[in-house]
Amino acid sequence: MGYGDIMRVATTGASMKTAQQDRLGYSGVKASHTMAETDQGRMKKYKSIISSVGGKYGIDPAIIAAIISRESRAGNALHDGWGDYDASREAYNAWGLMQVDVNPRGGGHTAHGAWDSEEHLCQGTEILIYFIQRISNKFPDWSKEQQLKGAIAAYNMGDKNVRTQEHMDVGTTGGDYSSDVVARAQWYKTKFFKS
Repeated sequence: MGYGDIMRVATTGASMKTAQQDRLGYSGVKASHTMAETDQGRMKKYKSIISSVGGKYGIDPAIIAAIISRESRAGNALHDGWGDYDASREAYNAWGLMQVDVNPRGGGHTAHGAWDSEEHLCQGTEILIYFIQRISNKFPDWSKEQQLKGAIAAYNMGDKNVRTQEHMDVGTTGGDYSSDVVARAQWYKTKFFKS
């Protein structure tokens, strides 16, 4: 894949805050792997469209699956396809498995397709690729793997907040977004999408 090898991306995994979603008594890569495995059963119904979208865009399907796991727990955390309820606006901020940000003060995207459709996964993947390009331009001296991790962080909080490799997740949800997604992707690559 032209965007770097997910297996070569450094990661510390999930923070304790993220691990608490599943009432885990531990954090780190082990917690990320546990959560990815928990979502595996629900993820199976999307495996073929994830693989199709990954092939279409040249993105490792394991990364798409990991974002789906982190964002919506493979659909389990959604309400009729919507997530991230904002009480101040009395509206949801995000749509679909990959939680595309539809908040006008956030990403401001228009939702494409049904929440669990290939069209939706294409939109989410296009947003990720947009951020890969932005981070690659912003940090041309970073390796492909570092740029990929930065883009994953940007998927959560925008590229302006990605400043250093050491503090990539500062300001992301749970303070661990890219590290958790990378660890989940590594699990999906070796356990779910293995040949």
